[in-house]
Amino acid sequence: MRAIIGTDPEEAARRLAMGQLVALPTETVYGLGGNALNPRAVSGVFTAKNRPSFDPLILHQSSSERILAYAQQIPHEARRLAEALWPGPLTLVLPRVSSVPDLVTAGLDTVALRVPSHPLIREVLERVDFPVAAPSANPFGFVSPVTAAHVADQLGDRIDYILDGGTCRVGLESTIVGFAGGAPTVLRKGGTAVEDIESVLGRSVEVRTLSSSRPTAPGMLVSHYSPGIALTLVEVAAEAGTAERAVVRFGDANGAGGQHEYNLSVAGDLEEAARNLFTVLRRLAAGGYRSATVELVPERGLGRAINDRLRRASN
Repeated sequence: MRAIIGTDPEEAARRLAMGQLVALPTETVYGLGGNALNPRAVSGVFTAKNRPSFDPLILHQSSSERILAYAQQIPHEARRLAEALWPGPLTLVLPRVSSVPDLVTAGLDTVALRVPSHPLIREVLERVDFPVAAPSANPFGFVSPVTAAHVADQLGDRIDYILDGGTCRVGLESTIVGFAGGAPTVLRKGGTAVEDIESVLGRSVEVRTLSSSRPTAPGMLVSHYSPGIALTLVEVAAEAGTAERAVVRFGDANGAGGQHEYNLSVAGDLEEAARNLFTVLRRLAAGGYRSATVELVPERGLGRAINDRLRRASN
């Protein structure tokens, strides 16, 4: 049976309360949602994605007060980030309360928490009395979905309902910040720039650059976001695209676009590049190419997260 695609947040909330799996639009990417306090629903999320059980999930709710109820301790700097950057593409990893199932946290004593800003998922979350566990709504390791159609293509026969909220505004998963030892550390670069976090805190923060085979937060595995073809990352792509090897550029100074060339942002806009990243990777996967040469973007702001996804997609 194929998933129903609809636009009714009340229907999505009803299905979540029944223990069903629902794809939900966020400002980052579409998430595969299940009742985080229902072990059967959480297990269904892992099964539908073919996600390893050692990779923890992010919990979502509609306000700081509601989601932080699942944290035992909240450092002062975590509260400052929540006040300044929620709702938005930021996840905080904090000590968990006992009501959060071990399967959600992969047995860790911390839990990842977020308040998304997309109006449709917020309507859903307002209607339920539990947090929603929602990793990206795609098979594990593949490109994250930014439209309802992307979800239907890859998970349409494994889930119950897809809430269509249009194209995701940010296009990159949330930035994850942990507080092991009390100091804030960026565990995953994403839709909130590191510079914005540092501006709120008034100081620099550590950025973890190595991913782990035993991750301490969601989305930290080295090999991820695969389009299914080999990617070569370069500063500037000198060659033109061919039927066998595509080229992905950034900005208009590096050559004209041909039939087998794609551009994350002709204007050199990093926010536009972030929105387009996963869509372009999907086009590479569908284009019949053996490989692709991809230009890295400037290593600043959202560019740091874009390059992080590109490097992991190339592994």
